Amino acid sequence: MSELLRNIDARTRLAGTNKLEILLFALGVDDRTGRRETFGINVFKVREVMRTPPITAAPEMPSAVKGMVSLRGVLVPVVDLAEYLGMGTATPRDIMIVTEYNGHTQGFLVEGVDTILRLDWSQMRVPPEMLNANLGGLVTAVTELPDNRLVMMLDVEKVLAETAKYDDEFAFQNIQPLNRQDLTILFADDSSVARGQIERTLQAMDVKYISAVNGRAAWDELQKIATYAQSSGRQVKDIVQLILTDVEMPEMDGYILTKTVKSDARFAGIPVIMHSSLSSGSNQQLGKSVGVDEYVPKFEAQRLADTLTRLLLKDQAAAA
Repeated sequence: MSELLRNIDARTRLAGTNKLEILLFALGVDDRTGRRETFGINVFKVREVMRTPPITAAPEMPSAVKGMVSLRGVLVPVVDLAEYLGMGTATPRDIMIVTEYNGHTQGFLVEGVDTILRLDWSQMRVPPEMLNANLGGLVTAVTELPDNRLVMMLDVEKVLAETAKYDDEFAFQNIQPLNRQDLTILFADDSSVARGQIERTLQAMDVKYISAVNGRAAWDELQKIATYAQSSGRQVKDIVQLILTDVEMPEMDGYILTKTVKSDARFAGIPVIMHSSLSSGSNQQLGKSVGVDEYVPKFEAQRLADTLTRLLLKDQAAAA
């Protein structure tokens, strides 16, 4: 299984091309439907795939968290994804996908891994409402394989947020309001959990915002704003003062959105912040290569608020 991910470092070259590679995996037969579904996770978030080592049960954890394993001296929580999704527990799941994102390492128990699939983000679609409802809003994108299988990308950030028992109320208490209703931020993220975190941060800052579920929707919104600005004799930066974008999104990823914005003179002077769980040095460097002004890891509300405040007030001071 290590061969499957041997060249993972080389895959960073895909960034900025609107392409991605996903590791396909199965969780077994869904007791509710009798079907064996195919799921996917971005290879950038996968550290390794292994046979599940002995798991030590830990008290006071959600039922889907089976306990902890020791990986090279580090204790890592293990989540049974099928149980978390309510699929049932009859199928043995002795393969573990070790993931790393948002500064956390965790293991996901799966029935088996299939292959790594390379495709374009434009092939990934926003999931139908019915599908998302059936899986509790845990699917961020879907795509169809040549063999007619449907691949569902899981919102692993939501899994982490819920199984790690985040108590983030305190994270918003120290955010200082700007009291500036003349400022507007446009943000794009396909994760419902991340969108909720961003909204709460901006509400604490008392700043207006426009939200989009992916890069394509954000670009469409920016096009409308640019058309309105032109018809009213204004500049786009007078209407939207900052753009905040995730990296991984169906239809158009954050790299392409940033590159498109930065190459269009209509959006001159508008800073772009990349807000992602892929916060490694290589990903930050790739963001800078397409014109990103700042890079902020996800689920750090105070750091996000501080960065937004600094850029917004800096831009306003320069305009004064």
